[in-house]
Amino acid sequence: MADSMRYISQAELESHKKPGDLWISIQGKIYDVTEWSLDHPGGPVPLLNLGGQDATDAFVAYHPGIAWQYLDKFFTGYYLQDYSVSEVSKDYRKLAVEFSKMGLFEKKGHVTCILLCIIALLFSVSVYGVLFCDSPWVHLGCGGLMGFLWIQSGWIGHDSGHYVVMTNQKINRFAQLLSGNCLAGISMGWWKWTHNAHHIACNSLDFDPDLQHMPFFTVSSNFFNSITSAFYGRKMNFDSFTRFLVSYQHWTFYPVMCFARINLFAQSFLLLFSKRKVPNKGQEILGILVFWTWYPLLVSCLPNWYERVMFVVASFAVTGIQHVQFCLNHFSSSVYIGPPSGNNWFEKQTDGTLNISCSSWMDWFYGGLQFQVEHHLFPRLPRCHLRKISPLVKELCKKHNLAYNCASFWKANAMTIETLRSAALQARDLTHSVPKNLVWEAVNTHG
Repeated sequence: MADSMRYISQAELESHKKPGDLWISIQGKIYDVTEWSLDHPGGPVPLLNLGGQDATDAFVAYHPGIAWQYLDKFFTGYYLQDYSVSEVSKDYRKLAVEFSKMGLFEKKGHVTCILLCIIALLFSVSVYGVLFCDSPWVHLGCGGLMGFLWIQSGWIGHDSGHYVVMTNQKINRFAQLLSGNCLAGISMGWWKWTHNAHHIACNSLDFDPDLQHMPFFTVSSNFFNSITSAFYGRKMNFDSFTRFLVSYQHWTFYPVMCFARINLFAQSFLLLFSKRKVPNKGQEILGILVFWTWYPLLVSCLPNWYERVMFVVASFAVTGIQHVQFCLNHFSSSVYIGPPSGNNWFEKQTDGTLNISCSSWMDWFYGGLQFQVEHHLFPRLPRCHLRKISPLVKELCKKHNLAYNCASFWKANAMTIETLRSAALQARDLTHSVPKNLVWEAVNTHG
């Protein structure tokens, strides 16, 4: 039986890693996912990033047990020669199986229902304050409440993109559109496109879009070489204009975060009105139009332009807290250049993430992302279980001498600012020659 099995070398597998010719290995079996990549629910990017290599750990992380039965139709008949599994991967897969047996992936708790009630209350209070109160201070507070609403809706959008938070897929999709597109003005299609790439290529400077914030921010001097974004398919030029902004990025970080929402609005529009294939594009556009109907209408109900600007600034600034939180989890962690590697997938996830230590009563503030290491290793796990599994993940990392980074909220802020400051001081070094200013970079900022 063994003699009849056909094998291919790792080098041959690596030759099949481009659109139109895409193979991956899962548990030593070779699968041709060329056609499937076009219909893959997570989009083609994760498959392309892991193409031509073993993707077992990533498959375990992102797919329920039922998904294994669908692999056979993609099987090429080949097996990977000299296939082996590291001790880290063995323990990781055992832990995933154990969590599955405990039913943790199916037990979602009541977090989403509670959040939806809170969001409804915040929305009602904010609208009531705008329409029926005359005090400018009340209007300012209503703007802040709207920003807090966007934060909570963001957590629902994030959770529903990773796993089914409602009773079925259709209601889950409705929750996505409501919390993301309709209430927050952010395309869930855009979020899933970028977020899936981020998870697979965590902290890769050229493959992770969540680190590609030029011309405003760079977390590494490697960006000074004008590297090419594999995600956006364009060169990120480090010109004189970018160097000027980056030179002061440790001072501009928090002010920019107060208005980072604008970039998410722009990215949503750019994706939805591009030629790129977006699942349920009609629903996505309709949801965005709903937001851009009710929000400007609500703002217009305020008595003067001063209070309208004040309301918008307050809502943007408060939700900027969430943008800061996203940055804290990764900006100060280890980075690398190149595509993700399936052979050390676990290690890359732990190296590129930072947990935020906090008491359990503050879990609502972080939306579960204070357990960033656990979330990246088990992205399908409902957030209500992340604190429970944290000691097991920490023990696994300790067993294999792997990083398990954790810091307080204030320490994480200090680490992030220090990372930005270090890159800023390097950018000021005039010995780095850069090309002439390209204003196009500022207008077409991605990430």
